[in-house]
Amino acid sequence: MKLPRLQLFEFNDAPWAPAVLRETLTEALSRAIRWGKLSEGLVEPLAECLRRSGTSKVMDLCAGAGGPAIVLSEAMARRGHDVHFLMSDLYPSVPHWEAACAANPERLGFIRESVDATAIPRELAGDRVRVIINALHHFPPSLARAVIRGAAEGAPGVFIGETLTRNPLSFYAMAGAGLAGLYSTPFLAKNARLAKTALTWLSPIALAASAWDGTVSSMRTYTSDELHEMVSDLPGWEWSSGTFPHSFGLGTGNWFAGVPTTR
Repeated sequence: MKLPRLQLFEFNDAPWAPAVLRETLTEALSRAIRWGKLSEGLVEPLAECLRRSGTSKVMDLCAGAGGPAIVLSEAMARRGHDVHFLMSDLYPSVPHWEAACAANPERLGFIRESVDATAIPRELAGDRVRVIINALHHFPPSLARAVIRGAAEGAPGVFIGETLTRNPLSFYAMAGAGLAGLYSTPFLAKNARLAKTALTWLSPIALAASAWDGTVSSMRTYTSDELHEMVSDLPGWEWSSGTFPHSFGLGTGNWFAGVPTTR
């Protein structure tokens, strides 16, 4: 039975949630994605989208703190795909991006200015495939539709990836990597270690918030049918979609890609 999509709140993107809690959750998720190799299944679909688009450069919309771009660029490099990620966001996370780019300048760059994914300046995007990784589920349907259409405007390709499907089990399959990412925070956090220790080791706050956010994220995720419907009246594009396993086959993610039929 198809579960309904629920537009519930997440602590991770709630402006009223303490910044240190949101940062703890973001950092833990980035480590879980890296350690659990949860993005590995996106490598070949993205590589195929780039091949069909005729470029090896992407613009990462809604890049957040940069975790998805960092992890996916490394995963692609391990598979022999030399891809450059240009990170952007409506609320640029410049300090995080500067650190990431300093560590990997060949594969990562960023735009300091705020970038609205529904109206991307061509002079910033250039001839880059627009990618949205683990972010589209945050938007309600009307905004998600606008983001996809904004990404497609003048682009050689569009690629959307989510490490979850609309089934809470796809999140709980990540439990091993997720718990490791969360409870390593006191050792690996670069700032506010005392507060983050209190949230992770000395209280159940971060664990409860993480469980809530992961469950909600899965219930917010769009199905391939819903994504195809969003672009059904967008002329001149060819769209494809698929799923991929992660967490030793216990979890499932999905991808959605499009390329123009004419240039």
